Amino acid sequence: MTIRVLVVDDSALMRALLTEIINGASDLEVVGCAPDPIAAREMIKALNPDVLTLDVEMPRMDGLEFLDRLMRLRPMPVIMISSFTQAGSDVTLRALELGAIDYVTKPRAENISLLRDYAEEIRDKLRGARGARLISTARVGAPPAPTLAQPNGSFSARLLTEKVIAIGASTGGTEAIKAVLCSLPEEMPPIVMVQHMPEAYTASFAQRLDSLSKLTVVEARGGELLQPGTAYLAPGHSHMRVRKSGNGFVLCLSQEAPVNRHRPAADVLFGSIAEQAGQHGLGVILTGMGKDGAQGLLAMRQAGAWNIGQDQASCIVYGMPREAAEIGALDEVASLGDISARIVAKLRAFDKRAKDGSALTD
Repeated sequence: MTIRVLVVDDSALMRALLTEIINGASDLEVVGCAPDPIAAREMIKALNPDVLTLDVEMPRMDGLEFLDRLMRLRPMPVIMISSFTQAGSDVTLRALELGAIDYVTKPRAENISLLRDYAEEIRDKLRGARGARLISTARVGAPPAPTLAQPNGSFSARLLTEKVIAIGASTGGTEAIKAVLCSLPEEMPPIVMVQHMPEAYTASFAQRLDSLSKLTVVEARGGELLQPGTAYLAPGHSHMRVRKSGNGFVLCLSQEAPVNRHRPAADVLFGSIAEQAGQHGLGVILTGMGKDGAQGLLAMRQAGAWNIGQDQASCIVYGMPREAAEIGALDEVASLGDISARIVAKLRAFDKRAKDGSALTD
């Protein structure tokens, strides 16, 4: 079935370029182009598109205001077209909070022809958006609280230094990661995270998470010794690995070729956890399109780690968790609202066995 797309952008050049890219795929079709949200509103009523691409800065009404109204009155899958800037990243993160499915970065004006290089990415994201689960704006806000609360200060010093938690996510992952981190206590083993996003966005995303979570959240720099109570987000320009160092772990960044078309890639991070942490690792895979992370999680599980994946009902796009489940890489599957509680419960179980004289493993 052909996916019908409405393009909303005030630039005639961008509208023409997006139309050329989208119509270049046999399963995609641009059914209309609107220069501003007011025109888009009428075209949505007349054309009933499957997916909308939406620019952020437009005349008559900005993209965020339009998105907010759209998701309240007529929810539909939306892909944001945003500037590759600090300001653009902040606006894009807000758009994802309001219910946009995903985003594509807009090349700088002097290099706008480079958008052609993003053709397959744009097409893939439109395909993923068509089947994505929509989140009502009324549900956007505070993350769900875990059902199993973990008091601060109850984990042993040994667990906090020997364990390491790794999280991977893609489409819909900014809100999913926020929900998980904001439901975790302040005292946790180190957390390392890969979210598929451009390098201009990761610093803003880390700052946003840091302002909302009890944990300290930072964009990884490379070379730092992992600290309990801190979550490290891979920068958008580099793969991230952990390396065993004494009684802890050190972060390593590299700009090797993309893996699964991504850099950073969850498979790279998870693979390093399998090699360097083994049974002391704990893997989490959240909503996302594609299969990145599945093989790395399988390696982690084979090395003795414990892994959990987000269930289909709570995923925006049930791609990465599904791939992990299908190859046997997961120990447990849970809804987004329960994942943080399951992590805490598992850590509590590890600690109890350690206090009883066993190792910090199963």
